[in-house]
Amino acid sequence: MIAVQIGAGNIGRGFIGQVLSDAGYELYFADVNDTLIDQLKEKGEYVVELAEDGASAQTISGVKAFHSAKEEEALVQKLAEADLITTAVGPAVLKHVAPVIAKALKQKVAEGNASPVNIIACENMVAGTAELKKYVWEQLTENEKSEASNFAGFANAAVDRIVPNQPEGQGLKVVVEPFLEWAVEAPSLKGKTPDIPAVTYVDDLTPYIERKLFTVNTGHAALAYVGFLYGCETTKEAMDHPEVSGAFEAAIRETGRLLQIKHGFGEKEQNEYQAKIKGRFSNEYLSDPVTRVGRGPIRKLGPKDRLVRPAVELQEAGERPEALAFVIAAALQFNVTEDGEAVELQNTIDREGYKGALSHYAELPVHHPLIELVAGYLPEQ
Repeated sequence: MIAVQIGAGNIGRGFIGQVLSDAGYELYFADVNDTLIDQLKEKGEYVVELAEDGASAQTISGVKAFHSAKEEEALVQKLAEADLITTAVGPAVLKHVAPVIAKALKQKVAEGNASPVNIIACENMVAGTAELKKYVWEQLTENEKSEASNFAGFANAAVDRIVPNQPEGQGLKVVVEPFLEWAVEAPSLKGKTPDIPAVTYVDDLTPYIERKLFTVNTGHAALAYVGFLYGCETTKEAMDHPEVSGAFEAAIRETGRLLQIKHGFGEKEQNEYQAKIKGRFSNEYLSDPVTRVGRGPIRKLGPKDRLVRPAVELQEAGERPEALAFVIAAALQFNVTEDGEAVELQNTIDREGYKGALSHYAELPVHHPLIELVAGYLPEQ
């Protein structure tokens, strides 16, 4: 069985690559980073180390690599032979990796090669594979799309593993947290379901995506933005700060309530999940600067992201999201000059005020109940 992992970065190697290697796949990486690809070709292996006491490590061996730009023809050939194609490149890069996948599907159609191939985007976003498929389909004719639909499965996924900021000079080694979760939408797969022990196959992925987004991502944002507000430098320092950790726990209690309302997660099950997340964020080996975790506040204040969306949905369900409103207020005060989005956010606030800026980025009317609630936690201008 052949797997091609597009994106040889920390998540690609430290999460997806490790899981696929453990499942017995012949593993190929593709990336445009010259140094990474040269090192992978030279060594043919790398180390994944767990961020915990004892720092146990595993060597992932027998790997091969392609430079996506310089070896496109060979990469297309391998993609056409692959049983599984995965990505970990970041949401904004999906459109740039789609053409090479499309070329592989075109080649399979031209050769009459109907062997199943499943394509899974392992990105920190909702419906990432559907987004990738849209870009791939743009490259194909109607006939090619019809033919490829018979053998190419595009399955959405929810992935969760914290990879902390990596020290410089450690080469290919990746330090990751022990916990991992990878859920895949089974009905979208073609052929035999891939035998990957670490993957949970589900009929409906939405509850798992939203549980992760509204607990892990919301909680991380709370630590970053409220931590920044209280002068904390790292997420571990934020977890140890009574006011910050209190805001974190209150926020994920609110989102936990939403998850119970929307998806029927039991209270005990959700409490256990939240406790697990709290334990992960308390891991001193996973501590990150709050400025790194909070980067990109405009995206994180968007209408479909981790803060505004659950808060609005709670209000629509008749709940009052006080804790989320406080985190959103803290995000609006995330003033980090090294972060382009933070600078843009502050410039917009200077022009339009807090309420105007939040209305703009959250795509809500300026007198929306959530904006009014958030305003109560903001300083006067």
